[in-house]
Amino acid sequence: MKRTLLIVTLAAVLAACTQTTPVQPRIAIAGIAIESSTFSPAVSLMHDFRIRETDSLLSDYPFLHPDSGVVDRAVWLPALKARAMPGGIVKREVYEELTARILEMLKASLPLDGFFFDIHGAMSVEGLSDPEGDLIGRIRKVIGPDVLVSSCMDLHGSVSHRLAKNVDMITCYRMAPHDDAMNSRRRAVVNLLERLESGKGKPAYKAWIKVPVLLPGEKTSTRVEPAKSLYALIPRLIDGEKVIDASIWMSYPWADEPRNHAVVMAYGDDKKAVAAAAGKLAEQFWSVRREFAFVAPTDYLDACLADALASEVKPYVISDMGDNPTAGGAGDVTWTLTELLKRPEFKHPDGKSLIYASIPDADFVSRAVATGVNGIIDAEAGARVDSRYAPPVRLNGRITAIYKDDRDGDVVVVKIGSISVLVTQKRKAYHYEHYFTQLGLHPRETDILVVKIGYLVPELYELQKGWMMALTPGGVDQDLMRIPYKNIIRPIFPLDADMEDPELKAEWM
Repeated sequence: MKRTLLIVTLAAVLAACTQTTPVQPRIAIAGIAIESSTFSPAVSLMHDFRIRETDSLLSDYPFLHPDSGVVDRAVWLPALKARAMPGGIVKREVYEELTARILEMLKASLPLDGFFFDIHGAMSVEGLSDPEGDLIGRIRKVIGPDVLVSSCMDLHGSVSHRLAKNVDMITCYRMAPHDDAMNSRRRAVVNLLERLESGKGKPAYKAWIKVPVLLPGEKTSTRVEPAKSLYALIPRLIDGEKVIDASIWMSYPWADEPRNHAVVMAYGDDKKAVAAAAGKLAEQFWSVRREFAFVAPTDYLDACLADALASEVKPYVISDMGDNPTAGGAGDVTWTLTELLKRPEFKHPDGKSLIYASIPDADFVSRAVATGVNGIIDAEAGARVDSRYAPPVRLNGRITAIYKDDRDGDVVVVKIGSISVLVTQKRKAYHYEHYFTQLGLHPRETDILVVKIGYLVPELYELQKGWMMALTPGGVDQDLMRIPYKNIIRPIFPLDADMEDPELKAEWM
């Protein structure tokens, strides 16, 4: 009996000694994210980027916070993530410095099992035609060909062959406006984890289809048809095994590069199913191409103003689209404001109230701050970067507000007739109501609100009672027919509206 007990005990001890704790996968995170217009004279520099490194990078992802249920599934090795507000082409030296820092940090994290490549997908860099493809190619040389790479992009990004080949699992947002941005990133990370945990590794098949369409986001919002139904197809084509994920990239029309065209991709372990999913999305996309239209009534500025002035609702929002800084415009084009200041309807303080947001000019703001609230200022503003359409605009009026902000820069309000002009120390987008109320302005009670934006973000969309989008000039001109493209691949819709139907055939990456 004692001998039997001893054998059982020894067996249990040996079993315990041979059991090992499952090794968690080692996953790194890095990326550079910006949307860059090559039709703007602006250049994006290092100070334009917000840079997160090591553990501070994890704070950008709610799904990797301590109580998320995801963070405990891997050893996370965050490197560097640089993100900038959309703008002009990135200076080559800035790109090279950021890339070198990423590569050095990844070398220090080796060996890796997985890598999350977090990018926007529409970055332009001096002297490079495919920056994201270049970046992932360099990263691959460091981490090796066997590391499982997952990426999430903006649906307005561009997917080149090189990018598609070097990323094993690639997805993008399915909503515009991008209310699902963080959920999409989570999907990319969870898919990565599941393939590592299961031991299945890289999906067996990855299909890429070029769709020769190039449209602005203002015509492809998922709030309306046909984009709404097109993107709604995606979940029905995914089953978790045969087809793990599928995506549609609308691309970015304000960069002049061969990769700028729509793309459909799908990946999974069943070749026939992957091809069918990608093909269905591509064919449906092409079949509805003529149905895409601006998400709101759109016209040139005079027609938008006529409608706004005749309207009895408030606020009536006019999107000043051509210089939209959230799409890559320089932000300091003065053309629209110059036209507004000419209008007799706004010359008198008792005229229809109008808020104009905004014009960046650090020198003007410094003079206004020195003058103080209720002081009179007479100085030029704007067109320091992009003066192609109008010179600096003369603002002669009373300073009604000054808002001091050490992080985002100071803002002043100048009242000229019935127009309140926001002048910012730094380039800034006006998406939120509190940006106005902190300046003593009340957009809900204002007759007309003119904002440098395209389609309205949710808060402005809920605020407006009337809305038109103005075809104004700038680095992100919505009138694609007047953009001087030289390098995009033709034919492409809508520039070549009568082109023959393309062969929407899957290429295997």
